[in-house]
Amino acid sequence: MDLQKQTEPRTAAASAPAPAAELRASDADRDRIADILREALAEGRLTADEHAERVEGVLSAKTVGELEVFIQDLPAAHQGRTAPAYAPAPNRPAVGVIPPVADENVVAVFSQAMRRGRWRAGRRLHAYAVFGSVEIDLSEAVFEYQQVVIKAVSVFGDVQVRVPENVSLRGTGGGVLGNFEVATLDSAESEAPVVYVDGWAVLGNVEARPKRGKFVADILDRVQRKADKHLRKHF
Repeated sequence: MDLQKQTEPRTAAASAPAPAAELRASDADRDRIADILREALAEGRLTADEHAERVEGVLSAKTVGELEVFIQDLPAAHQGRTAPAYAPAPNRPAVGVIPPVADENVVAVFSQAMRRGRWRAGRRLHAYAVFGSVEIDLSEAVFEYQQVVIKAVSVFGDVQVRVPENVSLRGTGGGVLGNFEVATLDSAESEAPVVYVDGWAVLGNVEARPKRGKFVADILDRVQRKADKHLRKHF
């Protein structure tokens, strides 16, 4: 009986859950902190340099406690979260809403093609890579429509799609002896653009994911306007 009494505390201690601050941070945890830092930048609580430095630290943080350090001097850190960090992306466009004909085609056959920089994204874009590579970078694009469909087909090729961090990203497709991968992303802003990547990878690769550190500027402008409106109500 004495041995049992001596081992019981150890067993209880071993089974006790680790403090929340010591838990390994997930991508969702990092995204939540990044959202708070973006709000702080839009509200003028952080300078651009401070924001960039903290975001860099967020990306390298390993535990929840390390993440919380970057927002401990911000009001959001001391307020209970009443809503999830992200809202579900809108449903897929109804049939006929987006024309089947592409606004633009990006084709690479035994070559390389890319669309990046400051450009206007239409409602539909088709990307074809046949023994070649295609890069579609929307991180600096001007979104004229909230819903954008990208049809990506890779045959012995590679199609890379990059989007800003503050948009929603969805995808439907598959691979035939190839890889089709779309990193699902939900924006916290209801008015944020939604990018749908559909297609196939046949002995090739199709990949879509957010580009860290890149944001749709007009969404930040809307956040700033909301912050200004909120401040005016209190003065």
